[in-house]
Amino acid sequence: MKNVLLVLILAFVGVSSQAQEKKNKNAKYNVEINGNCEHCKKRIEKAAYSVSGVKSANWNVETHQLALILNEEKTSIFDLEKAVAKAGHDSDEFKAEKEVYEKLPACCLYVRK
Repeated sequence: MKNVLLVLILAFVGVSSQAQEKKNKNAKYNVEINGNCEHCKKRIEKAAYSVSGVKSANWNVETHQLALILNEEKTSIFDLEKAVAKAGHDSDEFKAEKEVYEKLPACCLYVRK
C-alpha cells in the first residue's frame, strides 16, 4: 500500500511540474523609468545590465521608456525595477531611496511623482 501511495505521489508531482507555465527566454517589456539626460541613460542601462538574464536594455531620454529583452527563467521585471531604483531612478513599482536620489548629479534630478 505504501508503494502504491508513493508511486501516485511521484506521478502527481511529475505531472504538476510539467503543467507549470513555461518562461519566455526572450520576453520583451517596456517600462517607464524616470530620468532626464544622457547621464541617466547610462546609469539606467548599466543598472539593467547588472541583472542576470537581461539581454537588451535601451532607455529613451524623450519618452522615459526602457525597452527590455530578458530571460524570464533567470529574472523578472520586478528584479530589474528594483535594481534601477537602487541606482536612483523611480519606476511605477519601485521608488529610489531619497538618499540615493539626492546623490544624483543636478542634471539628473527629475521631478518625483
